[in-house]
Amino acid sequence: MAIWLTLCGAIVVIAYLLGSFPTGYIAVKQLKGIDIREVGSGSTGATNVLRTLGKGPGALVLVLDSLKGVLAIALVYWLFNFEAIKNYIPQTVDVQLWQPWLVTISGLAAILGHSKSIFLGFTGGKSVAISLGILLAMSWQVGLATAGVFAVVVAISRIVSLSSIAGAIAVSIFMVLLHQPLPYILFGIAGGLYVILRHRTNIERLFAGTEPKIGQPVATEPEQSAS
Repeated sequence: MAIWLTLCGAIVVIAYLLGSFPTGYIAVKQLKGIDIREVGSGSTGATNVLRTLGKGPGALVLVLDSLKGVLAIALVYWLFNFEAIKNYIPQTVDVQLWQPWLVTISGLAAILGHSKSIFLGFTGGKSVAISLGILLAMSWQVGLATAGVFAVVVAISRIVSLSSIAGAIAVSIFMVLLHQPLPYILFGIAGGLYVILRHRTNIERLFAGTEPKIGQPVATEPEQSAS
């Protein structure tokens, strides 16, 4: 059991490190030579990269951040299905019960890593793109439905933060409607609340009517208020 628990713990740590990999920071640093945390919203996520470098780099960071989430969950599936590892799964372990819980914990670890990157002094993005990747790997139906809500809201409002918040709220609803396991429902609630909290300064601007739409600049905020 000790070896098995160690393997599970290692997967969670790796998920956090995958989430921590600062794709947005690296992209802007390499292409423009600046620290993205010092421009725009101060976030290292795809939206701030879009504002800083344009559509191409923004889309690239969006895809790469989503892939970080996919990989974090894929590692859990690999752990339970790799033949050499199966020998270390104790007979008392119910795989059908353990797997969704480990998927949930690893997903939350990846989200935390993205927003509190160990490589950036525990700063980072707002965890939207990586959450989408996690959802697609966890339940592609929920992932696509959530992405659909985001797309509809952004098409109508042209405000990315509002679309992200709408998606974060919709996740839990889709988890229930699509009869996902309890751990996944709890992930939807916890992950959704966390993403909303990461957008608290955006929420303040939304109520004030000052939140920028796509293509409009945003005043630089200190990282403390963007985290």
